[in-house]
Order: sequence, then C-alpha cells, then structure tokens
Amino acid sequence: MTKPLDAGKIGNILVRVTNWIGDAVMNTPALSAVRETFPKARVTVLATPQVTGLFAPHDWVDEVLVYDKKGRHAGIGGKLRLAAELRARRFDLAILLQGAFDAALIAALAGIPRRMGNKSDGRGFLLTHGFAHRALGDGLHHVDNYLLMLKHFGIETGEKRQLLCVTESEQRQAAATLQLAGIVPGDFLIGINPGAAYGSAKRWYPERFAAVAATLAQRWQAKILVLGGPSEVAIAGDIEAALGGGCLNMAGKMSVRELMALIKRCDFFISNDSGPMHIAAAFGVPLVAIFGSTDHRTTYPFSENSVLVRKDIDCAPCLKRECPTDHRCMTAVTAEDVVDAAERLKAAVG
Repeated sequence: MTKPLDAGKIGNILVRVTNWIGDAVMNTPALSAVRETFPKARVTVLATPQVTGLFAPHDWVDEVLVYDKKGRHAGIGGKLRLAAELRARRFDLAILLQGAFDAALIAALAGIPRRMGNKSDGRGFLLTHGFAHRALGDGLHHVDNYLLMLKHFGIETGEKRQLLCVTESEQRQAAATLQLAGIVPGDFLIGINPGAAYGSAKRWYPERFAAVAATLAQRWQAKILVLGGPSEVAIAGDIEAALGGGCLNMAGKMSVRELMALIKRCDFFISNDSGPMHIAAAFGVPLVAIFGSTDHRTTYPFSENSVLVRKDIDCAPCLKRECPTDHRCMTAVTAEDVVDAAERLKAAVG
C-alpha cells in the first residue's frame, strides 16, 4: 500500500521532466501543482540537454540539472555517476514525469526515499508512489495524465496552465534580430514552423506552408518568420525560396531560449505537431496546428487560442515516424484548409 505524503517532511524535490521539447512544455502544469503544494520547497528539474533551456530560468523552478546521456552520464557508469550526484543533494521526493525505467532506476540508486511516477516500462517496483496510468484510458491529454497522477497523491494546482518564461534581455535580443531583417515593433508577425523532430510522418509540405504564408502575408499585411532546428534547415530553405526571400529564415540558427523569445513575439503561428507548436501554445500565441500521424486527443496545443487542421483518415493516427504508404493524412490537408482555419481563428481572437 502506498504511504501518504507528509508535506511537512518534503523540502527538496527533484522533478525528472520528459525528453522532447513539446512533452516538456506539457510538464509545466505539473510543475505548477508541485509549487502550489510545496510552496517553500526547493524544486530542481532534471532534464536532458535539449530541453534544459525551457526551465532556465523558470518561475516555478529553482535549479536545473543536466542528464547528459551521451556524455558524462552515458552507460552504466554514467548512470551510477548521476545517481551519486543526486544522492549528494539529499532529495526528499523524486517526481518522475518521464516514463522510462531508467528514470526510476536512477532515482532509486540515488536513495531518494519517495519516488513517484507512472507504472510504465515495468518500473513499478522501483516506485514508492506508483500510478496506474493505463487505467485512465486512451485519448487523455498528456497534461491531464500528469496532473491526475499528482492529484492521486495530493499534489494539486488551482490553475491548470502551461508556463514558459523569457527574460527582458532575451526579448530585446529577439527584437534586435527581427529589426535587422526589417521587422519592427508593430509589424504583424506570422511564425511558420514546418518541421517536427519525431519524424517525417508528422510534417506537412514546404510548398503548402509557403502558399499559406504568401496568402496570409498579403491579406494581413504581415511579415513572415520561418523557424526550425538544425535538421529542418533544408525544409525552411525551400519555403524561403518559394517566398522569393520574402521572409526571415532562422532555421538552425537559434538556441531553445532564442526560439522561445522569437515565438513569444509572434502574433500568429502555423505549425505541425511539434515542440515549437507547444511553445506557442504556452505563450498564448494564436495558433493553427496541422495534425496527421499523431494523436490530436493527447497532444493538441493546450491553449484556447488554437485550432486544429486534420482529416479523418482510416489509418490515422498511426503514431509512426515515417509513413509506410501514401501519407494521405497530410496530402489531404490543403493550403486552403489552413488559410481558412487561420482566418477563422484570427477573427475569433481579434
């Protein structure tokens, strides 16, 4: 039987967040619950390098530790090294939002006396506070999955919201970057995110993104900002070429912190299901999200200022990285579909 948490004995908390940017953004309402339930506790986030930027700085986080799985924490020796580093910090509670066996093993090796998480990946025996997430059924949004687990153990928030934080300095730097491209304060800025790190099945087509951008830029007298990571430079370049250079292409040129500041500046955002989509949702940027192979029920943008564009296809969502057939879930989505969705959303939000 799981022992109840004694909040009075918990002053030092480790939160192991998930490894993908979008998933980690969806962890932030859980961080709110932790902060509200333990207002005087020190909250430390443990994250892989690609997502640490989301939490440094962050209003609900005191410190960020890096789990360098490909460097100093690689292999069995690296896990033991990380466990020793965590043990030295004498955490009272580990909240494992990341669902792998690895996360629970490291927390147990670190001697953290209370270890909380979903009983996924066969790790239930390593947890002192395990949650049977499968009982929640299919189709539950990730945000709600994390929050229901925490609520089961008495960790709750009165306001279910995502939060990301950028500094004034970062916002000034973003403004300076845009101004060099002739985008000044007051310009209506549309962010275009054509990539998706998980795989090509999630990606709509560069020529269609370009067609949408060109149409909306003309109708709304807007400027266009194309975003993406290092693996999406070619896709972004195709869009830039299709627009005749009439955009600012920042793909592959940004850190996560710089990406966040640029997205926060956007007045509108059009994206595949991706990390940047979730960042835009967290900042409340009006957002059109294009879904194909992924489950829109579990990862839709957690924002009232968003709409989905998707088609009911018999094989979707398949959750595959690459489409084994004809990619009909994405080919069925036209540029006109996305333009119409953007026009409706813009009219609704004002």
